[in-house]
Amino acid sequence: MNKITLIPLLFFFSEGLFAQNAYPFVPDFNSPVFITGMTLVWNDEFNNEGKPDPSFWRYETGFVRNQELQWYQAENANCTGGVLVIEGRKEKIKNPDFVTGSTNWKANREYAEYTSASIQTRGLKQWQFGRFEIRARIDTSHGSWPAIWTLGISGGWPSGGEIDIMEFYRIKDVPTILANFAWGTEKRFVAKWDDLKKPLTDFTADDPDWTRKFHIWKMDWDKDSIRLYLDNQLLNFVLVRESVNPDGFNPFLQPHYLLMNLAIGANGGDPSKSSFPLRYEIDWVRIYQKKQD
Repeated sequence: MNKITLIPLLFFFSEGLFAQNAYPFVPDFNSPVFITGMTLVWNDEFNNEGKPDPSFWRYETGFVRNQELQWYQAENANCTGGVLVIEGRKEKIKNPDFVTGSTNWKANREYAEYTSASIQTRGLKQWQFGRFEIRARIDTSHGSWPAIWTLGISGGWPSGGEIDIMEFYRIKDVPTILANFAWGTEKRFVAKWDDLKKPLTDFTADDPDWTRKFHIWKMDWDKDSIRLYLDNQLLNFVLVRESVNPDGFNPFLQPHYLLMNLAIGANGGDPSKSSFPLRYEIDWVRIYQKKQD
């Protein structure tokens, strides 16, 4: 190959267009792309068969948040065929924390009617700044609430900061893609939100096969700003200097860990008429950071 052809090819691959988008209906087994000025600091390609790597991922268990319907369990997260599949199932699971007459939503249901999985890198992997890229195919059925997000390692919620690289759920029964930031207010457990809500039809109107394809969600995060993209389309951004808690702590100037989960119900809507299992597929996760001089 001569130098004349080499230069445009290097540019082409550095943008990741060929490797990431040539076959949108199937997993991508290509090696992570080269990005000029950046270093790949961590990735998981999910090319093994079986459970996700326990040195990277841990599981949430039980009823966790938002009065959702699913019982989280490790059994619903498995690697197969080059992807991590988080499966939402309609199955009855006895709640070991059930208390007759309890007003606590985690204890007043004797059984969970649905199961799913939520995995996270908390305590195992964490990052401050960089480019986060996640290739995934989401299930947009009624009741489905998949997400890719980060939380700060200290400060609690929401003062520790939350970045929703991807959320999908229904707003007034309208299927919606979201890209959000949250940080603390003077009220405990009340967040300040900078959110973006985009109807799914904004994507499916131009591409009827959109929900059958893998897509790339991306976050570019540095000391000045955080920008969230879907297939290189900018969805939302925040200036770091403007996302400060009332006590002066900035949750986006600390390391964050990564979470990926499939919730059922609550914001996702009523799952009772959907076909199960729901299937949320993550092809790979890649995190780059700027090269140090």
